[in-house]
Amino acid sequence: MARPEKVRIGDLLVSEQLISQDQLKAALDEQQRTGRKLGRVLVDNGFVTEEKISESLAKQLHVPYINLKYYNINIGQVRKLPENQARRFRAIVLEERNGVLLVGMADPTDLFAFDEISRIVKCDIDVAVVTEGQLLESIDRGYRRTEEISGLAHELSEELGDSYVDFGSMTSAVGSEEAPVVKLLQTMFDDATQIRASDIHIEPQEGKLMIRFRIDGALHLQTEAHNKIAPALVLRLKLMSGLDISEKRLPQDGRFHVRVRDQGVDVRIATCPTQYGEAVVMRLLRQDGGMVGLDKLGMPPDMLLRFRAILKRSNGMILVTGPTGSGKTTTLYSALAELNTIDMKLLTVEDPVEYRLPGINQVQVNEKIGLTFSSVLRSALRQDPDVILVGEMRDAETAQIGLRAAMTGHLVLSTLHTRDAAGTLFRLVDMGIQRFMVASSVQAVIAQRLLRRICESCSESYTPTPQEREWLEVEGVSIEQHARLMHGRGCSHCNGTGYHGRMGVYEMLEMGREMVEAAAHDSVGHFMTVAAEHMRGKTLVDHALQQMLQGRTSVSEVMRISNQVED
Repeated sequence: MARPEKVRIGDLLVSEQLISQDQLKAALDEQQRTGRKLGRVLVDNGFVTEEKISESLAKQLHVPYINLKYYNINIGQVRKLPENQARRFRAIVLEERNGVLLVGMADPTDLFAFDEISRIVKCDIDVAVVTEGQLLESIDRGYRRTEEISGLAHELSEELGDSYVDFGSMTSAVGSEEAPVVKLLQTMFDDATQIRASDIHIEPQEGKLMIRFRIDGALHLQTEAHNKIAPALVLRLKLMSGLDISEKRLPQDGRFHVRVRDQGVDVRIATCPTQYGEAVVMRLLRQDGGMVGLDKLGMPPDMLLRFRAILKRSNGMILVTGPTGSGKTTTLYSALAELNTIDMKLLTVEDPVEYRLPGINQVQVNEKIGLTFSSVLRSALRQDPDVILVGEMRDAETAQIGLRAAMTGHLVLSTLHTRDAAGTLFRLVDMGIQRFMVASSVQAVIAQRLLRRICESCSESYTPTPQEREWLEVEGVSIEQHARLMHGRGCSHCNGTGYHGRMGVYEMLEMGREMVEAAAHDSVGHFMTVAAEHMRGKTLVDHALQQMLQGRTSVSEVMRISNQVED
């Protein structure tokens, strides 16, 4: 293929009537002032989308435009161009056709990049236009660190030999960034961040060490190595998080901060002694990914309206319930962000503080020195807060103080581990709280779960299995509605899982007068009957079924959630 011609992107977009002359002038002025690319300025200002720019450019150059969202990349082809060059030239090798490589480029008019790529791959190339955002995501997927991690683990294993780890010498060399253990951990964090893993599990087994990543709630094997490298990895992680390196018989908790791929990541670490050595689990908390607006959570519109109205009240307790990892903290932080105005004093009591929020007083619980939820909560009330967030109602004393605060002019937000919204009030009663106190203080209970979202790149229609069909009939889903069912086939975008990302499903029990009277009633059965009537058509499973019929999640995911709620 001939080298592409140079195109004045601004004039092209004006001639295609995608932007006005005034918008182009404003963007050119900003480009001159900031030095950023014109295309990026136009997109950031909302004048035009990346897709429209790419489509116009492709049309002008008479080359194809490829939407990478629906393109199944071939890892073998991608790696014909080294990663640093791919990122530098904003290019990715897509496929080979009759000895010619098809290369997707964000800017195919970059003649220097075109010549350099041809030289590096030692082959003729054809170009296709791709958007920069999708290109960078594809590069992240195409250049996974799996082989590098396995190689570094092997290198560390060779360095350690058959002898035991010399903890003393490793401690003295802790600053050596070239040490295989340091490079292995750095690469591991890099890979985990690249594929949006929420947790890293390092697990010594008999004769091997397993490293697994949790992605969208499911564990995936990253690599296996010799288990003799486990003590070296654990030692390094303990040093990074300030834990006792000599204590290997008891579990320990800590945290540290790392910078990965130009973003800050807080790492919560928990060690646990097992039969074959210390296992480590690390929760990765990205500082740029914790905050989600309430309207982005995915609550049903009528529920969101009611929830926002409750948040405006000056007192009472709002509880968010669900198992570990169901997104409770995200919901609470979203509510806090909405309440965080200059005329409100917000205070949180957490273990640990997961995300740092400007303008909010956040207290980290430390049980070792007696700084418990209940002791902090007592002193917190003397700080004159309007809103208090208690990370978790762990015991009767904390719940008692929280409910008293809710009765005396404070809005209290907290979490509980219960199965559904209706059962939450009786969990508080079981903890020893008086029934009248629960009934009069709790304003609303939200129960939630996270469902895996079907990968858009490989989504296709799906025929349910006989077992699924039987379950769907029980849930009232008609045969006609089966035609709307979807699942993910599995592709390079979702690592073959068929899922990419997660979404919340919710139910909310609002404590109106009828519900308060039922909660104060002696009969638990009476309350559950009234609650069931109140929640008819608005339960967690109802919300999950809606998402399934809209093609966003699969039958198996909704069945999983249903089993959790009904067990």
